[in-house]
Amino acid sequence: MLDRVRRRLLFALSGLLVATALSSAALPGHAFAAEETRAAEGQKPFKAVTTFTIIADMAQNVAGDAAIVESITKPGAEIHNYQPTPGDIVKAQDAQLILWNGLGLELWFEKFFANLDGVPQATISAGVEPMGISEGPYSGKPNPHAWMSPTAARLYVDNIRDAFVKYDPANAETYKANAEAYKAKIDATVAPIRDALAAIPEEKRWLVSSEGAFSYLARDFGLKELYLWPINADQQGTPKQVRKVIDAVRANKIPVVFSESTISANPAKQVARETGAAYGGVLYVDSLSEADGPVPTYLDLLRVTSETIANGIVENPVLGE
Repeated sequence: MLDRVRRRLLFALSGLLVATALSSAALPGHAFAAEETRAAEGQKPFKAVTTFTIIADMAQNVAGDAAIVESITKPGAEIHNYQPTPGDIVKAQDAQLILWNGLGLELWFEKFFANLDGVPQATISAGVEPMGISEGPYSGKPNPHAWMSPTAARLYVDNIRDAFVKYDPANAETYKANAEAYKAKIDATVAPIRDALAAIPEEKRWLVSSEGAFSYLARDFGLKELYLWPINADQQGTPKQVRKVIDAVRANKIPVVFSESTISANPAKQVARETGAAYGGVLYVDSLSEADGPVPTYLDLLRVTSETIANGIVENPVLGE
C-alpha cells in the first residue's frame, strides 16, 4: 500500500517542478526592466512596497515589467512582530503604493503607516473568508495566514491587480493579463499537490506544526491540524503547549511532526522525542528564502511545503505499528 502511495506521490509532485519553473520571472530582472523603461521615457518608475516577501513575489508576478516591487521585511524574517527601521520608512515613503496582508498579521503596520505621508495602501486579504483562532490570547480573531489557501491566493492576486490598476492605470491591461497568467500558474501548482495528499490514507492525514499557520492549507487539502501555539505573536513552546500536543500525538498515533523556517524547531523536536514520532523537517509559511534557497517564490513555497508534509506522512509509520 505504501509503495503505491509513494509512486503516486512522486508522480504527482514531479509535475510541480514544471509549473514552478514558469514562475521564476519573479524577479529582480522585471524590476530593472520597469525602471529602465520608465527612465528612458522620462517617467518615475511605479513602485510598490509590501510588508513581506510572499506578497512581494505575488505582486511582482502581477506587475511584470510595468512596476518595481520591494519587500520591507527580508527573506527569512519573522513578520508578526517585526520592528521597522528608519530605512524602511524612507523606502515606503518613496513608493506609490503599499500592499499589506491584514487579518492581524502585521502587528506593527498601523503605527508604521502613520509615519508616512500620503502613500496609499491596499489590504490584499480583502474579501477572504477568515478562519478563526480558537485558543490563546488571540482567540476569536482571524487566522492571518490566508495565503496558504490556494483559493484565497487567487483573491490576493485579484486585489493586487485592482490596486495596481487603480494607482497606475496606464498599465492596466498589463496588470490584468499578468494576473490571469499567474492565477493559472497557481492552479497548475495546486492540482498535483491535491492529488498527492489525497493518496494518503485518511487516518494518517494529520498535519502537526509549531505555529497554527496551516489552517487554510489543511482545510483546502483535507488534513486534520494540530499545533503547539496558534500564532507566532503568542507565547511559543510553553510546557502546557508541548504537553497538550504530546498527548494528542500519542492518542491519535500521529507519525510525524514539523516546524517552521522562521522559528526554533526545539519544541517540535521535543514532541517527536517524547512520543516516538518522526521530526519531518521545516515547513515554509511566513517568508520566502533568498534566491538560491529552497523557496524563492510563492509557488516554490506551496510546492516544497506540501511535498515535505506528504513525504513525512508517507515515509513514517503510524505510532505503534
